[in-house]
Amino acid sequence: MGRVEGKVAVVTGGGTGIGRAAATRLAEEGAKVTIAEFDAKTGQEIVDELGGDAKFIQHDVRDEDSWKSLFAAVAQHHGRPDILVNNAGILATENNQHLAVTDMEQWRAVQKVNVEGVFLGCKYGVEAMTANGGRAKGGDGGGAIVNMSSIAGLVATAHLVAYGASKGAVRQMTKSVAIDCAKRGLGIRCNSVHPGVIVTNMGNQVMGMGNGDVEANWAERLSLVPMGEPGQAVDVANCILFLASDEARHITGAELVVDGGMTAI
Repeated sequence: MGRVEGKVAVVTGGGTGIGRAAATRLAEEGAKVTIAEFDAKTGQEIVDELGGDAKFIQHDVRDEDSWKSLFAAVAQHHGRPDILVNNAGILATENNQHLAVTDMEQWRAVQKVNVEGVFLGCKYGVEAMTANGGRAKGGDGGGAIVNMSSIAGLVATAHLVAYGASKGAVRQMTKSVAIDCAKRGLGIRCNSVHPGVIVTNMGNQVMGMGNGDVEANWAERLSLVPMGEPGQAVDVANCILFLASDEARHITGAELVVDGGMTAI
């Protein structure tokens, strides 16, 4: 207990899946958590579950003004943020994402959430973390940003061309933000997390792409995991917690892979 005691944390897409698990672990370890979620029902459900200092703010990562409003509300409720988890993301808007059939509407929709949403989060997250005298101005400052990428950002994804491209962009952006913050002396670390086969609703969506047999695809995909079992949302959440904590004080611009060994082969 207490690994992030008293820290102010913001988790986007915190109503379900990995975001929900991350918000829970951060709260369990003492953070004051704000759930920034587009779906009001799931966002409020997790806040009610967490209790205590947890807050829910309806948020659209695609909208710049929504980010400004989010951090203004966080400052009012909890103070300057210490932790930002850019977790919100989508897989697809259609049931097929091979190159030949992916139109610009789907491509842009995926990039809008997964890339532009993370960009805006980093931009306004850094601004909020350095408000009222960040480290570069002699204040306490500092903070940790954790961006949700995927092993799809590390290896080819011929069946998910838009999604894979978006997660590759998050990986590279993370490194650029990390170096920018380091060179400016802001004390803000930025790292990415890359889940593999994880049991979530999005995991089921992946297995059903192209009208595939979900059960058969799970079995096939698990055969590629050296550890022989799928990851759980809490496995990814624990990695997020580590990167957000002071235990990772000398880690920035890094990518933490949570895939049971898939990309090590």
